[in-house]
Amino acid sequence: MKKTLSLFVLSLFMVLNYSCSSDALDLNDNLSPTNPSTVAAATLLDVSYGADVNQKYDIYLPQNRTLDTKVVILVHGGGWTSGDKSDMSSFVELMQADLPQYAVVNINYRLANETTSPFPMQLEDITTIINDLKARNEEYIISEDYAFLGTSAGGHLSLLWSYAYDTQADVNMVVSIVGPTNLADEAYLNAADPIIQGYIDVLGTEVVIPFLETYSPFHQVTAAAPPTALFYGGQDPLIPNSQGSDLSNRLTQLGVTHEFTFYPEEGHGWTGVNAIDTWVKFIDFALEHH
Repeated sequence: MKKTLSLFVLSLFMVLNYSCSSDALDLNDNLSPTNPSTVAAATLLDVSYGADVNQKYDIYLPQNRTLDTKVVILVHGGGWTSGDKSDMSSFVELMQADLPQYAVVNINYRLANETTSPFPMQLEDITTIINDLKARNEEYIISEDYAFLGTSAGGHLSLLWSYAYDTQADVNMVVSIVGPTNLADEAYLNAADPIIQGYIDVLGTEVVIPFLETYSPFHQVTAAAPPTALFYGGQDPLIPNSQGSDLSNRLTQLGVTHEFTFYPEEGHGWTGVNAIDTWVKFIDFALEHH
């Protein structure tokens, strides 16, 4: 574990810009899944899984991996309308340093706008990514055991896909850092904040309660849900306190293994001691459940 750590979570509408190489490696060069000691680490950037410019992912494959190597999928935030996989670069670095036995997939997905709802579009993108990883698992030399780590809107997508779209039970665990869990929450519907209303409005023109519940992890979760870790801040201007606590209570009722960490003085992201606490808890959770 690194002695120093700076972890931050993106605001729903914040975009950070990083440079990203388009280097690619030939995975067929000198790789032998039957002899793990000969398998070199590999990084493939901007792997296309669709025709849209945003339908790309980066995959970081560890050295000496096997067909039992598990996969962690990172899902960026951005209010479903912005953001980029480069926003999760710090998580990639932390994963490689502290959990080097895992393969890491850092994804982009199609973004919503005034005329295009994020749902079910972005969930369908995740399905396509999972199918692509499964189809290429022998090429990549990885297992078909997946975990999600999502921040903000990416936390919402991670939870919802794991609860309602994982028809093959491929997800071993899901982690949400300040992700919305209940879009039908009165705290959202009655919010006067124009930012919150703006991100509700982007969901589409038919934003009625059944629609909101269909795309809410809180309303879609069942007793079959994978182990779940939740991290939320008490001063978050975009995520009402009820979002994390209500889902935690629902998971308790259903008997789903989970952990809920609430930082009363934190907002939509944090650094310092609480960031270290989040990362330590994430590592412990991953080692136990994935």
